[in-house]
Amino acid sequence: MTIRDDHALAADLASEAGEKLLRIREDTGFGDSSALRAEGDRASHVFLMEALARLRPSDSVLSEEATREERLDPRRLSAERVWIVDPLDGTREFAEEGRSDWAVHVALWERGKLVAGAVALPAQGRTLTTAEPPKLPAYDKGRFRIAVSRTRPPEFVQKLAYLAGADLVPIGSAGAKISAVLTGEVEAYVHAGGQYEWDSAAPVAVALAAGAHVSRIDGSEPVYNQADPSLPDILVSLPELATSLLAGIRDLHR
Repeated sequence: MTIRDDHALAADLASEAGEKLLRIREDTGFGDSSALRAEGDRASHVFLMEALARLRPSDSVLSEEATREERLDPRRLSAERVWIVDPLDGTREFAEEGRSDWAVHVALWERGKLVAGAVALPAQGRTLTTAEPPKLPAYDKGRFRIAVSRTRPPEFVQKLAYLAGADLVPIGSAGAKISAVLTGEVEAYVHAGGQYEWDSAAPVAVALAAGAHVSRIDGSEPVYNQADPSLPDILVSLPELATSLLAGIRDLHR
């Protein structure tokens, strides 16, 4: 791999990690899901950490699979550039045969904002990247779709969908859900109840580059590279839906 600009590097790393994960899936099989999940997490993390240490040695890294001590390293908070990665977003789906709603996230935070990112969807054969942001689909009004967790959709989102005249679409990983907004499979993604920076940084970077609406569910901007990496809620939608969705969320939380 040659040294390229940050957008291309994020795409290259996410895509190559995804290819490694596909090979692990094929070689390991689905007989022992816990072993498959553990090997996928480990191998993708090691690859990304080694590649970033070699290609961007002066940058810091925040990875889901890092140790607690590594995540709390105070040098990250004073760094100008921090790569925020999720080596395998959606380990549950990765270990289920036939599922394609899992991802690899690679994002770059620089001086207070996300500046580059890529979401590889290996089992779907595509990578969404800030290098070439996807073109947002047109919204033709009327009934729309909201992506939610397969296993723990927030109760208020079910009420929101009822009030807004929307359908809920269960999708696996956070990266797959946000990507679904960008590719036209759904029109919005609403989540509350627990996530971390690595769950959303890369897909949010791509969503912003594509012109989608991105905010916390209270309408504020998501902030990255914090001492506490918890970032428990997110709203990503087509721009035309943002105002009504935020108003509906406010009404339900009164």
